[in-house]
Amino acid sequence: MFKTKMRVFTFFAMIWLLMPGSVSLAGAFDFSGWDALLKKHVGTATRDGVVLNTVAYKALKGNPEFTKVVERLKTASLDDLKTKEEKLSFWINTYNILAVKVVVDNYPVKSIKDVGSLLKSVWKRPAGVVAGEERSLNDVEHEILRKMGEPRIHVAIVCASVSCPDLRKEAFTAERLNEQLDDQTKKFLENTGKGLKVDARKKRVYVSSIFKWFDDDFESQGGVTAFLIKYAAPAQQKSLKDFGRKLKYLDYNWDLNE
Repeated sequence: MFKTKMRVFTFFAMIWLLMPGSVSLAGAFDFSGWDALLKKHVGTATRDGVVLNTVAYKALKGNPEFTKVVERLKTASLDDLKTKEEKLSFWINTYNILAVKVVVDNYPVKSIKDVGSLLKSVWKRPAGVVAGEERSLNDVEHEILRKMGEPRIHVAIVCASVSCPDLRKEAFTAERLNEQLDDQTKKFLENTGKGLKVDARKKRVYVSSIFKWFDDDFESQGGVTAFLIKYAAPAQQKSLKDFGRKLKYLDYNWDLNE
């Protein structure tokens, strides 16, 4: 009888572990529900001359699956995140979910910045509950992610705006994190509308203002220019080496990436 009960228990336990939204066998948080939403609601379009991944916020607002993803974050167990890759992928995905949630909760808006006020910016307002604690976007970015010493987070977390790096059409995972971050970085720099643009005639290199705002985070890579050379396309690399010592910065478009 005992063996029969154990077999039944094991059978149903395995089913639960394989269900979308369950915790993986490794103990890390499973973002399969978020991954499915990204594949369904993230497209590609051109806004103000910039090619970008756009988000169907109106559709997400009425999608119960997005609500489930947000609800699951409330009871996430941070103790289950053992490796640096698990922690990074968890908090990158979490930031992106919360940024989308902020827009969805206040939709329609022209810009995510419209959610804030003169007294408190949108970044410092409560965005959602994670692991039983109310978090703001500022908390996740500055108090958690930036302190982990991985500068590529800046091309992975998305502030729901045209000039932000693109919201990836898949969730970040611990197993593929390095590959995904490299790919994000290269694609962002390939985008001349918001990543990196070379003006050969004037001998100038224009890059996203992100690299100005967070330049200190790239010191571990030898500085912003060295980081850019590592990930830029060959033609861009030559320009960066020739006249990339004094970078110029692209205007930042805060309109919604819708």
